[in-house]
Amino acid sequence: MGLWSFVKDAGKSVFGGAAEAAPAEDALKKEIADLGLDASGLDIKVDGDTVSVAGTAVSQEMKEKVILAVGNVEGVAAVDDSVGGDDPVFHTVEKGDTLWAISQKALGDGNRYNEIFEANKPMLSHPDKIYPGQVLRIPMA
Repeated sequence: MGLWSFVKDAGKSVFGGAAEAAPAEDALKKEIADLGLDASGLDIKVDGDTVSVAGTAVSQEMKEKVILAVGNVEGVAAVDDSVGGDDPVFHTVEKGDTLWAISQKALGDGNRYNEIFEANKPMLSHPDKIYPGQVLRIPMA
């Protein structure tokens, strides 16, 4: 549980507006559904540029993926997580980062980059398609 920061103008545009405007709750819920994530038991609310996620997630993995799905949307600066469970480990992509470099830094072995890729599906479609400001899940199990 915590407040997770995101780069407000670096995310995916889900509603065609300017980065200064936060997306509507319905647009975020549609993004979650379009990604095939199970948000049952979770309540998604938008207050300014902060999204609140509350309730009970079906799993720790799903909790983390929902946080990332709504946080990596243009116009969202933070996600307030009040869902029970462990605190996730996230990494914000910097210019020049690769999944191999992130894996080397976070997991101690660059060859484990595919674990990070798999942990971020369906938000990631290819290991080379990451961008500065994007927040990724780091699997710790």
